[in-house]
Amino acid sequence: MSKIMTMGEILVEIMATEVGQSFRQPGALAGPYPSGAPAIFIDQVAKLKQPCGIISSVGDDDFGALNMFRLSDDGVDISGISINKKVATGTAFVTYQKNGSRDFIFNITNSACAHLSLTPSATLLLKNCKHFHVMGSSLFSFRIIDEIKKAIEIVKDNGGTISFDPNIRKEMLKIPEMREALNFILEYTDIFLPSGADISMLTSATKEDEAIEEILDLGVREIALKRGRNGGSFYNRTEQISLPAFANSEIDPTGAGDCFGATFVVCRLQGMSAEDSLRYANASGALAVAHKGPMEGTSSFTELDSFINNTKVC
Repeated sequence: MSKIMTMGEILVEIMATEVGQSFRQPGALAGPYPSGAPAIFIDQVAKLKQPCGIISSVGDDDFGALNMFRLSDDGVDISGISINKKVATGTAFVTYQKNGSRDFIFNITNSACAHLSLTPSATLLLKNCKHFHVMGSSLFSFRIIDEIKKAIEIVKDNGGTISFDPNIRKEMLKIPEMREALNFILEYTDIFLPSGADISMLTSATKEDEAIEEILDLGVREIALKRGRNGGSFYNRTEQISLPAFANSEIDPTGAGDCFGATFVVCRLQGMSAEDSLRYANASGALAVAHKGPMEGTSSFTELDSFINNTKVC
């Protein structure tokens, strides 16, 4: 099977235990949990028994070890993860608001993952892979953007394919170099995996259908649009498919979109139809939100089949 690679931040997540809890006063916390959008994505890929690996960097600390043990145990090739003895593993502290939103305090730009690079081991992994996944959240420094561009070109030169989950903050688009980087990635993208508003953020269109047309005109082969509680939609030049979400109790939404994207990509690489791939992706996202901790809800095909066969759609 095709080997899937990704590149970007690895961190731990530490969460407030009560809704409405503030970090401006002491309170109970849960964690640390292994996290980072690329790490969650690739862990879900591994759970589906697809060969995969990640390029990143962690500190020489327990947070780094926690992530490396978890990824390795689940089947991810971690030979592309370097250990930095000078800086700590990245962290994210999370609070949950009564309106359903979340607030994050990140240490990424000053952490080990900010120093990731295409080491000889990482470059070898890329030369042996046929699909590379890009997370917009990983584009937090121009040095890393340059490394990701190199990775994309290596995989494309090998005849491989690219998937891209924009997952970016709107203010990032005000930086001219960031807009240029996103346009570069989109031009190489085969599978585009935006969430609701992302589809319009990267185009000049004001309507969703116009934005989809504009993205496809760039050469993107297919789009899997994450709609959260409203399920997901698939678009290419000949098909438009929308499927409802599966009903499930939400405990923690972090990582659901990463699981959706990973499952969709694996299904498509394994030759499944767009409709079946979208159904599995919806199920993967729904299972993810039912667990506390961003990587705790990653699922196997056996678990997804059982969930699909025994769960109603919304």
